[in-house]
Amino acid sequence: MLITMLPAAAHVRSVYLNDDGVLKGISPGVPAVDCSTIDPQTIRDIAAVAAQQGVVLGDAPVSGGTGGAQAGTLTFMVGGSAEHFAVLKPVLEQMGRNIVHCGDVGTGQIAKICNNMLLAISMIGVSESMALGNALGIDTHVLAGIINTSTGRCWSSEAYNPWPGIVETAPASRGYSGGFGAELMLKDLGLATEAARAAHQPVILGAVVQQLYQAMGLRGDGGKDFSAIIEGYRPKA
Repeated sequence: MLITMLPAAAHVRSVYLNDDGVLKGISPGVPAVDCSTIDPQTIRDIAAVAAQQGVVLGDAPVSGGTGGAQAGTLTFMVGGSAEHFAVLKPVLEQMGRNIVHCGDVGTGQIAKICNNMLLAISMIGVSESMALGNALGIDTHVLAGIINTSTGRCWSSEAYNPWPGIVETAPASRGYSGGFGAELMLKDLGLATEAARAAHQPVILGAVVQQLYQAMGLRGDGGKDFSAIIEGYRPKA
């Protein structure tokens, strides 16, 4: 089985379609899956070329963060035929806990970009709430505890809180190093807004959040974890 995971669509096209790409050397019948986060059309196009060479290619982007990767609890969002999913699932189960068949090739990417757009939006909301609470004088640990036992609770507040010291294992508690880079989040938001334009579907908050992460990159912070977006809301030292 061939499994690839690359930063962007250009890398996936290169690895599969270049003159020295994997499709030039892979044997017909070898199952393949790409776990990158790219636009749905690119993976569909590559899968069509692969099919001409007797290779079945699906998409299976992942979610769950670095913690999920280390613990083997990732979610894989799989696009492809039911038969191909049945082949992929036992292998992906060695790396993840939730292996979900989303539909035809490309639907895994659709699920992933929708999820990541929501993640970015929720991170901005948690950042604004934590910064506001701090500015108004409440202890941030107390505030986080209240949020995480109330209706505002979400993954960004509970497992990945952007305020330093709230979650010991979160990037915020180690200077926003590691984790999921802001520049990668910006890439995913671009995928979401481009897909939305093509579908004539408004994503107003998604577009606003995309601009906030673009500004973060222009400040030179694109290499930090995406939760470092909160630094734009915290008082300067």
